Amino acid sequence: MPQKVQLFDQNLHGTLDTIVSQVSEIVLGKLDQIKLAIACLLAGGHLLIEDQPGVGKTTLAHALAKALGLEFRRIQFTSDLLPADILGVSVYQRETGSFNFHPGPIFSQVILADEVNRATPKTQSALLEAMEEGQVTIEGETRLLPEPFFVIATQNPAQQIGTFPLPESQLDRFLMKISLGYLDNTAERVLLAGNDRRELLNHLHPRVTPTELVQLQRAVNKIHVSEPLLDYLQKILAQSRMHNTIQTGLSPRAGLAIKKAAQSWAMLNGRSYVMPEDIQLVILPVASHRLHNKDHEPLSDAELEELLIGSVPVP
Repeated sequence: MPQKVQLFDQNLHGTLDTIVSQVSEIVLGKLDQIKLAIACLLAGGHLLIEDQPGVGKTTLAHALAKALGLEFRRIQFTSDLLPADILGVSVYQRETGSFNFHPGPIFSQVILADEVNRATPKTQSALLEAMEEGQVTIEGETRLLPEPFFVIATQNPAQQIGTFPLPESQLDRFLMKISLGYLDNTAERVLLAGNDRRELLNHLHPRVTPTELVQLQRAVNKIHVSEPLLDYLQKILAQSRMHNTIQTGLSPRAGLAIKKAAQSWAMLNGRSYVMPEDIQLVILPVASHRLHNKDHEPLSDAELEELLIGSVPVP
């Protein structure tokens, strides 16, 4: 087994543990989802959270932004939201005879795209270039977004009234999709008996600077992935493409997403190398929104686990 090597400031790794603990005090009983969300950010990806209203999606986004010391903006997606409401607009200034650009909320480090599937496909597409390229092109001019740049989008279940399904091109921009779900009895009792979560958020202090966070994101690429593990990942991708119940298998982009997410998970757990368990743990959040059956319906977690993990031998 490879030994640990010095890939980044070990004090920063200890800080990651502190961040996980802090956020866990705000978002109760959801340790795995919190770690997945942070791993998604470390991998330089974007996160989609699909769940019922009121289970803590917005609170998780707020807590992550506060603990990571990042500028946070929330965009409430509605059916009448326009792309300019997200990206910004140029306004004519009579005094100078020129147009001045007024940046929209997209020019922040953490964007909460709340109920993203309540907006029209045209407005949803305003996020595509931003999420893929870290920039937006407005009126022919390309403008860079701040670094780091992290989109957390929440969506209601598709069967709810007034929702527009996200196109596959939009879904593919999200590195992971997770759900929070209801609390267990113990966590729910602590929530009911404790302080208001918004009040606790006010006492949350940043543990890293944006510069340190970018350093950690770059260190993810140095996490070692062995040749046998790359073979294992390729077999998983091939299995998804040859299965007769799947409409379209996992793309090369999805393969890179699984690899990067596994590297982030390994780093979050203090290792400089990826293990098979890392791939297995992140594969469902990375693949669940990318795979559908022949009727274009999503697969259950049990079906995905059998298809992608149970059917492929572990090296």
